[in-house]
Amino acid sequence: MEKNTEFDDIRPYYDEEVAPVIDRLVRDPLFKKVVGKVFPERDWHELETLLRTFTTKKEFQHQLISKVVFQVVEATSCSIKCAGLEHIRKDEAYTYISNHRDIVLDASMLSSMLIYKGYESIEIAIGDNLLLYPWIEDVVKLNKSFIVKRGVSIRQMLEVSTHLSQYIHYAINEKKESVWIAQREGRAKDSNDRTQESLLKMLAMDGKDNFLTSLKELNIVPVSFSYEYDPCDYLKAKEFQQKRDNPEFKKSQEDDLINMETGLFGYKGNIHFQFGMPIHPLLEQLDAQLPKNELVTAVSALIDKEIFLNYKFYPGNYIAYDRLWGQNRFADTYTEKDCRLFDDYLNKQLDKIVLEDKDVPFLTEKILEMYANPVKNQLSVE
Repeated sequence: MEKNTEFDDIRPYYDEEVAPVIDRLVRDPLFKKVVGKVFPERDWHELETLLRTFTTKKEFQHQLISKVVFQVVEATSCSIKCAGLEHIRKDEAYTYISNHRDIVLDASMLSSMLIYKGYESIEIAIGDNLLLYPWIEDVVKLNKSFIVKRGVSIRQMLEVSTHLSQYIHYAINEKKESVWIAQREGRAKDSNDRTQESLLKMLAMDGKDNFLTSLKELNIVPVSFSYEYDPCDYLKAKEFQQKRDNPEFKKSQEDDLINMETGLFGYKGNIHFQFGMPIHPLLEQLDAQLPKNELVTAVSALIDKEIFLNYKFYPGNYIAYDRLWGQNRFADTYTEKDCRLFDDYLNKQLDKIVLEDKDVPFLTEKILEMYANPVKNQLSVE
């Protein structure tokens, strides 16, 4: 395919760019330091030699990234399971829209599992707010990520959103590459997963067709991520109190790095993700003559329902729901031992929170909500 320069500012690297980028990476002392943390048992010279053998993104992903992802998952979880692949054809490109729990692992695991199951990997949408160092941008673009520009002015927003939409349509329909994008900007820190209507409006801003026709072109598949334990739950709870106490509070770059590192290397228990049904047939049933805002709301609800129905729950989810709202509704799904284990986990996470005016009841409630909200949402659509 002839190279398209229109998207050079946001696209992943081309294969012919791989070797020069790797040469730049191995000369970066920060990259070398991070690699030393990820591979403490490996000699740097050996790793540099391996990196310099890669000449394509596929080699980089298959021979390094997917292995690193499974290595991290094996070290930090009990199991990882995937379901619903029977809905996915190997000869089609899809737009995977998922709930978002972990900054790094959600899309990385999805792509690595697809590779493991014999599918092509995916292109990954990543916000430029996470590109804290040049080496991070290089690594993610080698890993088939495209850039979502955040923090632009209102005047620039229309242009940036249209450009991003056009790129996603180009990736799906011309490059025949599947893409992943979270259902909302950033993670739903209380796990109350809702598809942002602004995301759907952006996806339909390619300028070619009407709203529904444009979305149908993208072959949308909702994906549900479920972690038994979220290692960042205490960080998210801490941020809730910081924002409650100071409405102007904003995370620092250091906070983002701590969240990324904690999410990667913290304990997750069991991990499950499930591919839902492609929503194209459901889009066909919608009345294209409805006002656009009503259509956007309807499509958002379709995606949310598919994500909610495909959650996988663990004892902690049901315990948290019963503690907050359930009045022992799910008491038959867990034991006294499960409650003790969950309480031990909860107390350990609360102990990690360092705040001057630490509000333990508030922080406890926020962590419980993170585990209970998926149950609440699933009940709302059953």
